[in-house]
Amino acid sequence: METAFVKLIKENTGIGRIIFFHPSSNAMPGFLLKKLGNTIIEADIDKDIKVIVLESEGRTFCAGASFDELISLNNMDEAIDFFMGFAKVILAMKKSKKFVLTKVQGKAVGGGVGLIAASDFVMATDKAAVKLSELSIGIGPYVIAPAVKRKIGIAAFSEMSIDATRWFTAFWAREKGLFARVWDNEQQLNEEMDLLANKLSGYDEQATALLKAEIWKGTENWDKLLYEQAQISASLLLRDYTKQKLNSFKK
Repeated sequence: METAFVKLIKENTGIGRIIFFHPSSNAMPGFLLKKLGNTIIEADIDKDIKVIVLESEGRTFCAGASFDELISLNNMDEAIDFFMGFAKVILAMKKSKKFVLTKVQGKAVGGGVGLIAASDFVMATDKAAVKLSELSIGIGPYVIAPAVKRKIGIAAFSEMSIDATRWFTAFWAREKGLFARVWDNEQQLNEEMDLLANKLSGYDEQATALLKAEIWKGTENWDKLLYEQAQISASLLLRDYTKQKLNSFKK
């Protein structure tokens, strides 16, 4: 079986490329989320890196939380810690003084949509449908809700989270502001992302940091907010109803 990983590739152009992978369609267990968050922080403090590009390997961008791990969680502390994994990745992206550009080659579910929403600029292929399926398994997209609502607005967030079994197309996501650009194929996506990243790597660092701060103004309370949201998700997860739903979905 292929091995899960998160790796940081430093390019001499000033681009820090963070690539993550898990063999289960990039469904993220806790250890991989922790490594992803730490790698974003590592790239942010590296003086040789001017811009961060986030991407994944495989056909799916990110299938959200690992069902295997969700099923295995049996107490509140463990459950909060797991949901804080996604929260800490979002916070690392938000707090980075460097722009985080995200490349979405395929479908994204749940927490994967949260990673997209926490990005500063996103390009995708036309295969990159998105879905917030949490309500259908008895939880809800609470941890990622602040990022998604901020990016696409309350109306589009409500549509996604209530119609929890529907795949929303890449073009719908572009229309709502989740994606900035949608390309016909992955080669064009790669070329256009590299073009933008190389431009940004040559821009003034202080101006970039100040613009990043301006873009994220009003999110200063997110450390506390996302922890509170993780508590809600954890409490819902530990119910018998949710465990039964998770097991039936896994089967």
